[in-house]
Amino acid sequence: MTTSQAPTAARIIVERGLHTKIGTAIVLGTGLGALADAVENALVIPFADLPGFPHGNVSGHAGRLVIGKLEGADVALLQGRAHYYEHGDPRVMATALETLQLLGVETLLLTNSAGSLQPDWPPGSLALIADHINYSGLNPLIGVASDKRFVPMNDAYAPDLRDKLRSAALREHIALPEGVYMWFAGPSFETPAEVRMAKLLGADLVGMSTVPETILARFLGLRVAAVSMVTNFAAGFAGGNPSHHETKDVALQGAAALQKLVRAFLRQ
Repeated sequence: MTTSQAPTAARIIVERGLHTKIGTAIVLGTGLGALADAVENALVIPFADLPGFPHGNVSGHAGRLVIGKLEGADVALLQGRAHYYEHGDPRVMATALETLQLLGVETLLLTNSAGSLQPDWPPGSLALIADHINYSGLNPLIGVASDKRFVPMNDAYAPDLRDKLRSAALREHIALPEGVYMWFAGPSFETPAEVRMAKLLGADLVGMSTVPETILARFLGLRVAAVSMVTNFAAGFAGGNPSHHETKDVALQGAAALQKLVRAFLRQ
């Protein structure tokens, strides 16, 4: 893809003090930004200082790049993301992800907040994404003038990374069921009828992010894993009547388990 701004953003990060190759990047979803505070020897750069990085306007997303050591691993944490519903552009995270790839990142761990369609996946629990359904039909690779745009999506969420996350969850005594995430464009929450449709189509989770980032990451050759923080039951399911206030509150309450999982994953 080579966005015109990614090389410039990568150069700025190096000039600000990056001296090592970053192995893993993590995108922190709503309410999950506190993990960035645990990074050692942190290099912190606001997204606003990096050309092409997203200027999001969702509360709960700080908008900072934090690079340093976490559990002995060299990591880059994106403290927040931009969504399709903010800009009308499914490619809004392209420059950020390509910049990470230029800096040597090979593994991308995505986190998000999601609504559950499973009665035994209540708010506050975690779920591992095994596959996704792009219900919106939008694709960040539309218009890319290269045959590379025909990205295969078998095992888009790398099986070995999912194995490592399951192993990490087992060691930390964290329940981590695995399922399918369906992407809705948002920003309005799904209707009960749409949730019933999602359930019939095989979805276990619904949300408004992650899928375009996964497609972009696979296009760039990054290996992807993704974990959802369940913040609510989806609309009309088990009494679900989601709101953004609930999403932020529950994400903050359940963040401790996700932090433990991420730390255990990085220790491997």
